[in-house]
Amino acid sequence: MKIAIIGGDLRYIEVIRRLTKLDATVYLIGYDQLDDGFLGVEKTSFATIQIGQLDAIILPVNGMKHDHEIDSVFSGEKLYLTEKWLGNTPEKTKIYTGISTDTLSLLVKKTDRELIELMNRDDLAIYNSIPTAEGTLMLAIQNTNVTIHRSNVVVTGFGRVGTTIARLFHSLGANVKVVAKEGALRARAYEMNLDPYPLEELVHVVKDADMIVNTIPALVITSEVISKMPSHAFIIDIAAYPGGTNFEFAKKRAVKALLAPGLPGLVAPKTAGVQLANLLSTLLKTQWEKEEGGKGK
Repeated sequence: MKIAIIGGDLRYIEVIRRLTKLDATVYLIGYDQLDDGFLGVEKTSFATIQIGQLDAIILPVNGMKHDHEIDSVFSGEKLYLTEKWLGNTPEKTKIYTGISTDTLSLLVKKTDRELIELMNRDDLAIYNSIPTAEGTLMLAIQNTNVTIHRSNVVVTGFGRVGTTIARLFHSLGANVKVVAKEGALRARAYEMNLDPYPLEELVHVVKDADMIVNTIPALVITSEVISKMPSHAFIIDIAAYPGGTNFEFAKKRAVKALLAPGLPGLVAPKTAGVQLANLLSTLLKTQWEKEEGGKGK
């Protein structure tokens, strides 16, 4: 296969290693600061890559920003994925990303390409929740002056990541309140001996909070919610960019708030990278087998 990896973080070192072992030809865009040492890997750019035979494109876990920018920790230059460039790839080219944004979804729709969102899969999302929870705990310890034990922690959202975070803080003795829209999720929180609340009660739940961990990718930590928090409260927003917090109002009120998406790539890039590489190699193998099988019919 011929695969282009565009941008990414330290997790993608493991992805590159795995794909080269599968005898794929890997093109790297946005990796000019990466040390060489991989066989079968070619550093290139949007302008110079031969895209006519690409089978797959791998984007960063966080996909693409609203201005079409692609994040890369291995380049000092900004990367932008355009409709014209993507439209010149073969129709068979599949795009793999962790999560999508409205901009990326629209781009893929306009160019009639197939987009695979890896974080929609329960297996990878649950694996990914472990380093995310550990990174959240690290930030909580570094940025507060109270112990986790007996602290009041509010977790907004109780999906695959929120569940792991709530369980970790609860296991360390924190008083954990879970705020979730869905009744079934609140029932699960109750079963785990956590205190569940509906989303509309968030403004009241935060009144005695030491920490608020947001996992919902929508504006839920509003100015009204922030105004009810204690001044010492610390907000950790791990939702996808731009998060779910009114950061400007938090700053005005001197409430410490931190947007921290992509924690696995910061705190455990090797572990998270291996999990990502395992899934990608499986999906790419399946794609290749289907394409080769179709040619033989």
